[in-house]
Amino acid sequence: MNNNLNHLAIIMDGNGRWALDRGLDRTAGHAAGEHSLSKTIDWAIKNDIQWLTVYAFSTENWLRSDDEVKYLMFFNRDILIRRREEFNDKGVRFHFIGDLEDNRIPDENKFLMNETEQLTKNNKKLNLVFAFNY
Repeated sequence: MNNNLNHLAIIMDGNGRWALDRGLDRTAGHAAGEHSLSKTIDWAIKNDIQWLTVYAFSTENWLRSDDEVKYLMFFNRDILIRRREEFNDKGVRFHFIGDLEDNRIPDENKFLMNETEQLTKNNKKLNLVFAFNY
């Protein structure tokens, strides 16, 4: 694809409503969102998009139920553990932006974010920016 688009930003919103509309728990929507994100990353690579920013977790998300916030923290950590090698192999460079020093973010998440940035720092196929706690 020959285009002038080099940066695409996506607000990842509505996963919980999607699940509730189907009679599922809100967390099922977040799991379905992982599949959509993966397809979007592959599409961006295929179409030579240089930057993809996803708004993943806003400061307003801290107002959700404790159970949902815990799920989202675990889910984000789990994705980094399960998928980062796959995306590293595809040439994806990870960036994390937002208030990453917030004490509410589990230390393991912070460690994995930093470790993932370091692991992928030389990749050039796609810059994937996660806006987290923005």
